[in-house]
Formats: sequence, C-alpha cells, structure tokens
Amino acid sequence: MTDAVISRVTSAVTLLKAPHFGDARGWFTETYSERRAESAGIDVRFVQDNQSFSAATGTVRGLHFQRSPHAQAKLVRCVRGSIMDYAVDIRLGSPTYGKWVGAKLTAEGCEQLYVPVGFAHGFVTLEADVEVAYKVSDFYEPDCDGGIIWNDPTIGIDWPLPEGGAVLSDKDNILPTLAQFESDFEYNGVPLQPLTGI
Repeated sequence: MTDAVISRVTSAVTLLKAPHFGDARGWFTETYSERRAESAGIDVRFVQDNQSFSAATGTVRGLHFQRSPHAQAKLVRCVRGSIMDYAVDIRLGSPTYGKWVGAKLTAEGCEQLYVPVGFAHGFVTLEADVEVAYKVSDFYEPDCDGGIIWNDPTIGIDWPLPEGGAVLSDKDNILPTLAQFESDFEYNGVPLQPLTGI
C-alpha cells in the first residue's frame, strides 16, 4: 500500500499522483477525492467528465481552453497508454504569460495534471490507442470554445512527435497564434512554476 503523493508546485498548475494499491489480482486506484484535491490547493467543483480515444501515436489535441463566463479548470489523467500533457499560461499580465509546463501521464503511474482557468491545455499521445479522461469545472459551451495553435514558435513546446509528425484535427490545425489571441483571463498573482516530482 502506498500513500498519495502530491507535488504542489503553485496554486496554478498542480501535478498529483493518485494512491495505487496492487496485489496478485492487479491494482486499484482512487481516481478522484475531493479531500485529496483540496489538500493540494484544488478548490473547484467538477461538473462534467470527458474522455477521448486517439488511435495514432503523435495525435495532438490542443491547445484548448474555454472563455468566461464558462471558463473551465481541468483535472486530466491518462487511462490507457501514455501522453505528454501541457499547460500554457494565458493570463493577461502574468510574468509567465506564454510559458508552459509539461508532464508525462501514464495509465500505470496514475498521474494527474490539474490545469486551472487561465491556462491553455493540450497533449500528444506517446503510443497508439490512448485514452484520456478529464474532469471540468464548467459545462461545454461552443460559443466560449477557444484555442491557440499547438506549434506556435513563441510558446515553443518541444512536442515528442514520431517521424510522421503530428496527427491533428482540421479545427486544431487552424487555431490562431498567441500573438493573434486577446486574453480575457486575469493573472492571480502566482507565476507558473516548473513541475517536479515525476
């Protein structure tokens, strides 16, 4: 039996590892605990669960966010396979505006990335047949849907892609650059910090 490991990096982006219990039959994990989330500084109410399946290695989903009045915080985990998961600071006035952090999330490791309001989110699959599940703090509203192009050179995410390059949706392939984006997210006084503990 292992205890939950919490890597508290800021009140902005937080990396968690769920408790994981194994025996001869396999394993069990507690995928969400409000008490554990609150102890890590995550004080939001999640109202919807989403899940995606990506068939190809190198599938990129992002960089996405939802604007006010339906802005979403997310709690992301990989339930099959592995991904590199990213959060980009898009809070107006932030000293870390346009900067990013990333973490590898795996089904076996039970890691979770909390992405609060004010950050764009995206991930790339590191293998075939990957499933990702995430909780959100507000319902999906198409009129509030937003994004930034995944390969914006001013953001400079180092995506681990296979030889064939990224697999993208038509929508994600035509998102605006950070320079074309007008943020209405406010800086909360906490700059983005590097993720640690994984």
